[in-house]
Amino acid sequence: MSGKKVVLAFSGGLDTTYCAFYLKDQGLDVHTVIVNTGGFSEEELKETKKRAMSYGVDSHKCLEETSNFYEKCLKYLIYGNVLKNNTYPLSVSAERAFQALAIAKYAKSVGAKYIAHGSTGAGNDQVRFDLIFQIICPDIEIITPIRDNKLSRQEEIDYLATKGVNISWEKAKYSINKGLWGTSVGGDETLTSNLGLPESAFPSQVEKDGSEVVELQFEKGEFVGLNGQKLDSVDAIFKLNDLASKYGIGRDVHVGDTIIGIKGRVGFEAAAPVIILKSHHTLEKHVLTKWQQHWKEQLANWYGMLLHEGQFLDPVMRDIEVFLENTQQNVTGTVTVKLAPYRFEVVGITSDKDLMKSEFGQYGEMNNGWSGEDVKGFTKILANQSKIYNSINS
Repeated sequence: MSGKKVVLAFSGGLDTTYCAFYLKDQGLDVHTVIVNTGGFSEEELKETKKRAMSYGVDSHKCLEETSNFYEKCLKYLIYGNVLKNNTYPLSVSAERAFQALAIAKYAKSVGAKYIAHGSTGAGNDQVRFDLIFQIICPDIEIITPIRDNKLSRQEEIDYLATKGVNISWEKAKYSINKGLWGTSVGGDETLTSNLGLPESAFPSQVEKDGSEVVELQFEKGEFVGLNGQKLDSVDAIFKLNDLASKYGIGRDVHVGDTIIGIKGRVGFEAAAPVIILKSHHTLEKHVLTKWQQHWKEQLANWYGMLLHEGQFLDPVMRDIEVFLENTQQNVTGTVTVKLAPYRFEVVGITSDKDLMKSEFGQYGEMNNGWSGEDVKGFTKILANQSKIYNSINS
């Protein structure tokens, strides 16, 4: 493999650092790349590049994908109110497809012979990355040193020590993955079924007490403003997250079925996502019909599952996106939310499209569009099918 170009997905963590040195030992020209989907500051990106270059790689590149990630994916998760197993807003799994796509396209553009990543053989990411790479650049060979060599964490540390890299990796007790749509937290506790993550495991600590009321503005399903200030949707997400994370909102532990068939458990904090999804869902309940909501829920659940399992490029995803976007034509209004430590409450909505403002009647109060006799006849006909069934089968 001497003299061949390999593009390595590089985060600066233990696994990808091991991969950088391992690939160099195989005689490869190592070109590291990091994809930003909203999880890195400018300072962090500069530090990652500095670290990569100090390891002797041939080049390092940052690919900016945050806006593209929102436009091509996150807005559809909002349209669909997508929560995996009614809990997890797909904080990590959603961004993996876009990181893989960016890396695959970059590898093709630089004429790479190989793509490498630091996934182990026990998680979802190995499948998500490999699927995208095989579809977008099938002629580029995939190298996964950690998975292929079945390496333990200690074996990686010992190997790097021989290269003069003596960073105290043990200090990183928790595996943290931060992105625009939330932060995942993995540690010893998430490998069990009964232990919860301690307060200190979460990157954002509670800084505020009392309560605070905020207003979220939506236009055709998109989150476009906070407290009366019109914002780009990405900026609005960042701003709300910065505000709400100080209350410790959006923390939970997700238990799910992995792509490879085993159960997995991961902690997360996603203050802005959980507030946005709940607020958007509440607005929809006011402005959409019963059957719009019903079929949205079915298709959005499928969309989330396929995305979680790495199937973003399946054409059915584009079909579902068209449906979801079409349902958002009347989802415009303001949602009032009360924030408090560890919780939030959706207070109510205002919208010109609010179906509760109908003059036909008020639930439990007054019927203006029908009479009591109308209801009696309607109920009699509605009961026919069950009356026939029960008269024959009772």
